Amino acid sequence: MYLEKINDPSDIKKLNIKELKVLAEELRSEIIKVVSDRGGHLASNLGMVELTLAMHYVFDTPSDKLVFDVGHQCYAHKLLTGRYQAFQKLRGQGGVSGFPQAEESEYDAFTAGHASTAISAALGMARTRDIMHGDFNVVALVGDGALTGGMCYEALNDAGQSGTRMIVILNDNAMSISPNVGAMSGYLNGLRQSVTYRGVKRGIRRGLSKIPHIGMPVFRFLEKIRDFLKSLFLDGKFFDALGFEYIGPIDGHDLKHMIRILKRAKNSQEPVLIHAVTQKGRGYRPAEAHPDQFHGVAPFLVESGEAREDSGISMGRIAAKQLSELAENDIRICAVTAAMPMGTGLDVFGEAHPDRFFDVGIAEEHAVTMAAGMASQGMKPYVGIYSTFLQRAYDQIAMDVCRNSLPVTFLVDRAGLVGGDGATHQGVFDLSYLRSIPNLVVASPRDVRDLKKLVNLSADLDGPMAIRYPKSGEDLGPGIQSQRDFKIGEWELLSAGNDVMIFAVGRMVQLAMQASIELMGKGVSTGVVDARFVKPMDETMLTTQAARAKLVVTVEENVLAGGFGEGVLDALSRAGIDKPVLTLGVPDRFVSHARTSQQLEECGLSTMQISSRILERVEAMKRWP
Repeated sequence: MYLEKINDPSDIKKLNIKELKVLAEELRSEIIKVVSDRGGHLASNLGMVELTLAMHYVFDTPSDKLVFDVGHQCYAHKLLTGRYQAFQKLRGQGGVSGFPQAEESEYDAFTAGHASTAISAALGMARTRDIMHGDFNVVALVGDGALTGGMCYEALNDAGQSGTRMIVILNDNAMSISPNVGAMSGYLNGLRQSVTYRGVKRGIRRGLSKIPHIGMPVFRFLEKIRDFLKSLFLDGKFFDALGFEYIGPIDGHDLKHMIRILKRAKNSQEPVLIHAVTQKGRGYRPAEAHPDQFHGVAPFLVESGEAREDSGISMGRIAAKQLSELAENDIRICAVTAAMPMGTGLDVFGEAHPDRFFDVGIAEEHAVTMAAGMASQGMKPYVGIYSTFLQRAYDQIAMDVCRNSLPVTFLVDRAGLVGGDGATHQGVFDLSYLRSIPNLVVASPRDVRDLKKLVNLSADLDGPMAIRYPKSGEDLGPGIQSQRDFKIGEWELLSAGNDVMIFAVGRMVQLAMQASIELMGKGVSTGVVDARFVKPMDETMLTTQAARAKLVVTVEENVLAGGFGEGVLDALSRAGIDKPVLTLGVPDRFVSHARTSQQLEECGLSTMQISSRILERVEAMKRWP
């Protein structure tokens, strides 16, 4: 077994091609084994094995810089860079992150987690190298899905016109998470499917290989004039026009050929783009057959590919089903997503109303402004995007939607702490960045019933609204039924209290209720309000309940800076109510990967921590003069 003997990338340089192929299969087996136990990104990583081996074989990392776009294809890279043992705890406390983390290893040149950033970061590194008279290589690895994002073209245009020496590897597997969309996808598909070019190439190789002694040297000579041959058979001028030497398309699983191409690119003094075609999910049949379903997975049974346990109710799918029903009777309703139809659950809407469903690729800014354009002409668009990715479109939300008071509703999925995806994916900033925008209604349901009602409410709202919710949520049961109808800005009193009044948001309402029970058992009269509308606030209920209590507490699964708690403090100050306020939320730091329950504890937001922190403040108040 080779893998366990690999301490750093220099070890793989000692292996021959046959041994590298064995190592490739060991890497695949290890990735499948660990991800089946821990969960994570599977299909994308299985497709990257040979490409990763070739990169580390040719380049001298960490001196040479490998910059991963998104980073959900870096598992083989981590296994080859001294993290074999830590990989066994993938995405968990004490284990490696599922994404590149600069603080985790010197081999992770740049922390990543969001798409379309690698070329820009790599260009910055290359320009710094040139200014400092360095001589290292810079390689940006970009998936074809990332090319649906405009930032890639900004960087390609800049790098190409400047002629900065760098290498871009385009890993083309025809998918990001779901199948890619757009003109660039079609263009790359044309390059991949050029029967004439690929047929001629195969024919030349077969013919020359039969000529003793001189056949393959002649073929290698012909490879040097490949660009001329491609110009005859392919429309491969797009990247050339941007100033890059284009090499490809080539088989990203052909180790020997990939190594030869990378060595050639390494010696170039101009920007080079290598177009490598790979298979997402390669080596594991269930992932090959359903690469979208095996992009990001919970723990599963290797034999069948079936999940080990139920992942819970998908809040996104609940919202999409409710939206689909509303769309049956309202032709204005349409849905927009940014390369996340399955992740957001909006594929449900797409199946029911295909003519009113739009997946624009990894282009959040475009998605939001396009929705604004639709709304300006009478449509009622719903934009489903993860919280962590929606923040990329802040300007478009503010200027294009809210400045024009257009009826666009944002379905903000994966809000709050997200577990194993870690720091780059935590949805803990949206209440802060959304609450600051005028004209926008911001709501957060505590359970499935409330989510359905908020979706219904949004359909009648003639203005912008954001509904934020976690990936999954369980019904609270019949003990706490919501009022029959919601009104914009109206909160709900769940229980009364004379000592402490807790104002909680979203799924933190459940923890607040449990904490109130703990406090009541300790003799502290505690009430709970479901503050489902973060904006506008129910200032009447806030001031009324705050005036009755001795201590006001806010609980939110969001950063405290600019969040719900600060909004409460501001409202109480304007109302002239001088009461002690304890704000509980995510502290001012990036929260690393772990189980969600562990992240809540890290942030002091478990049930017992909420109750103990409140009790500590109550006891301290008794000692105050």
